[in-house]
Amino acid sequence: MTTKLPKEKKETKEIVPLTISDIAGIALRTLKLLVDFGAIVVFLLGVLGAGLGLGYVASLFDSVTMPDSTKLVQQVTEVSRISKVVYSDGSLVSEISSDLLRAPVNGDAISDNVKHAVIATEDATFESHTGVVPKAVLRAALGSAGVGSSSGGSTLTQQLIKQQIVGDAPTFSRKANEIISALALERVMSKEEILTTYLNVSPFGRNNQGRNIAGIEEAARGIFGKSAKDLTIPQAAFIAGLPQSPIVYSPYTASGGFKSEEDMAYGIERSKDVLFNMYRSGYINKEDYETYLAYDIKKDFIAPAPILKDTKDYLYYAVLSEAEDIMYRYLIKRDQVSSQDLKNDETVKAYKDLAKQALSQGGYTVTSTVNKNIYGAMQSVVANYGGVLDSGGGLVETGSVLLDNRTGAILGFVGGRDYSSNQNNHALNTKRSPGSTIKPFLAYGVAIDQGLMGSASVLSNYPTTFSDGTPIMHVNSRGTGMMTLQNALNVSANIPAFWTYKMLRNAGVDVKSYMDKMNYDIDLYDIESLPLGGGVETTVAANTNAYQALANGGVYNENYIVEKITAHDGTVIYQHEAKPVQVYSKATSSIMMMLLRAALASGETSTFSSRLAGINPQASASDLVGKTGTSNDTVDVWLMLATPRITLGTWAGHDDNTGMEFLAGYHNNSAYVAYLTSAIYEASPELFEGRFELDDSVIASSVLASTGTRPATVQVNGVPITPGGAMTTSYWAKNGAPITDYKFMIGGTDGDYAKAWSTFAPPAPPKPKPKSSSSKTSSSSDTKPSSSSESKH
Repeated sequence: MTTKLPKEKKETKEIVPLTISDIAGIALRTLKLLVDFGAIVVFLLGVLGAGLGLGYVASLFDSVTMPDSTKLVQQVTEVSRISKVVYSDGSLVSEISSDLLRAPVNGDAISDNVKHAVIATEDATFESHTGVVPKAVLRAALGSAGVGSSSGGSTLTQQLIKQQIVGDAPTFSRKANEIISALALERVMSKEEILTTYLNVSPFGRNNQGRNIAGIEEAARGIFGKSAKDLTIPQAAFIAGLPQSPIVYSPYTASGGFKSEEDMAYGIERSKDVLFNMYRSGYINKEDYETYLAYDIKKDFIAPAPILKDTKDYLYYAVLSEAEDIMYRYLIKRDQVSSQDLKNDETVKAYKDLAKQALSQGGYTVTSTVNKNIYGAMQSVVANYGGVLDSGGGLVETGSVLLDNRTGAILGFVGGRDYSSNQNNHALNTKRSPGSTIKPFLAYGVAIDQGLMGSASVLSNYPTTFSDGTPIMHVNSRGTGMMTLQNALNVSANIPAFWTYKMLRNAGVDVKSYMDKMNYDIDLYDIESLPLGGGVETTVAANTNAYQALANGGVYNENYIVEKITAHDGTVIYQHEAKPVQVYSKATSSIMMMLLRAALASGETSTFSSRLAGINPQASASDLVGKTGTSNDTVDVWLMLATPRITLGTWAGHDDNTGMEFLAGYHNNSAYVAYLTSAIYEASPELFEGRFELDDSVIASSVLASTGTRPATVQVNGVPITPGGAMTTSYWAKNGAPITDYKFMIGGTDGDYAKAWSTFAPPAPPKPKPKSSSSKTSSSSDTKPSSSSESKH
């Protein structure tokens, strides 16, 4: 029998509206769920981040090679070696100033007070750890993944490795190296040996002479006037606090005097922190701590005794500056520092400091390119004949650079009149207006290289203005008429250079690319006065380098003063490698040398040639080319010279940019450079051998001297005119000379061309006599222009 179940009765629940307290309760429960969920997410991300960090750290450690124990001990215990700068022949220029006094001592010559103070402050677990503190390594690992800080307390062993081997760059790869080396060092050196070595190499600020000091013995003697074994607890506490920030905490200034009360307070407060650390670590009791805390440590500082001023000169600092840049790049490459790491200013600073330290204390030999005899001769000239430069307002400064054309090596230079009174290096660092020296390589050299100009081209020197209406002047002249390129260079006329540069711009020539190849720094290329030296400043070295390129077959070799750097074991860590750049064609170079030879010999802007002939006929007989330059108001005067082997650039002027006498370049600088050239010749006459020759690729065109172009008949206002007169050879780097057309000149306005063609117009014919029949004349369009043949020279 089947029992029939009754149908379920559907219930209807009454909807009760939510109260405010109900809503609040729901909100709180929801918020708690979200917080719990967020905490879980953060935890998981943290675990993931830590895992990633640890994985990253593991990969870094995996890439570190375990150091050789013998070499490691040698590296950390090696105190310092004297480095030096030498001339190209190996003779000494100077030892590199380490400005660092250090006198290593044995452990038994160091007071226990110092040892206790250092351990209590720098590494409280020194006696028990094995080189590193694991939690600090973990903290750094998490920091590498962005969880917390990557910094951690380094042990004394790690600090020793950092100071002596890996440096202080804030990169984790460096930290990994530091940790591995610290662990290895603890296996082969005792705690006492590590502590003694640390105290012998650590920096301790300045002594009472203002000199940098390192090592506990020099610190004790230079600050308290006693041996390290005799330091009292307050004195030991003061010295133990110095390594954290040696210069800040030092009681002495760089000049050897006492710091102000305010500045000295930093080191004193630091010493009080050390005393507390000693008390906390149990090295002193509370009563002693309070007694030493009240002790006036200032009365123990020995009196200042400043040392004499620096006796180095331009050469030493020029070589050292370039060597520091080279060492910086070497260390970056050695340590495989990434481009990302180098975006960190601290990393860059750390490696620059390490480079300076390596050079000053690493026993390196820096071989310069400077020829000792040449350099000595140049210094003798500036000392004995520099006075001839003085003109219009007292002592005139000067700077000169002598380059080897084939390599770019600086064979010698003059940094200034007297280093002791003026440390500005006017040869390598000071920037000034190049004046007209810029014309050959910025305007004419580029135009010849582009096939837009030949050696006999004719340029407009008719009066003209800049776009703002300012007349373009040449001394007191507003312009004369037509002018050949050679004559424009001889007198250094401004208007032809202006038109040449404008022609290049209108033709779309990339002038900047030429300058960039020579590392010639110009900010703006649309300045109308640029080809006259306006809107640009340069060093003597850079200007000389541009002429070196012109004189060296168009090949630029960047100037340099460090040939190589050798480690104390004979390993060459750096050797200069030439990177020649073809800027101008060989043809352009040889044409420019021909033009500049005549410009120098003309004597139009310089008395150099006649003066050199008077004091040194042998040097005068050399194949010398050159160009002068003068900026507005005779603020700067230049003379650039070259032989096939060398290029010499010389500048003179006042540091405050006041002007000199109008003829300072024509007379004064010419006389000085004549003495300089003669001295260089006597020191090394082989540098003046050889002659500049036109390259085989040069195109020789027979042209009219009056137009610089091949003869042709031209319609001028409906009248056929065929310019005539003497023929000459014009040398071209490419294309060859064009045939004569109406706009044969480079530059000029329509009015200028009208004036120019009026000089070619034939004289008015006599009035014709009446004839019985008319005659016909042929149209000029039927007349073929005559042209000369062209040949390769």
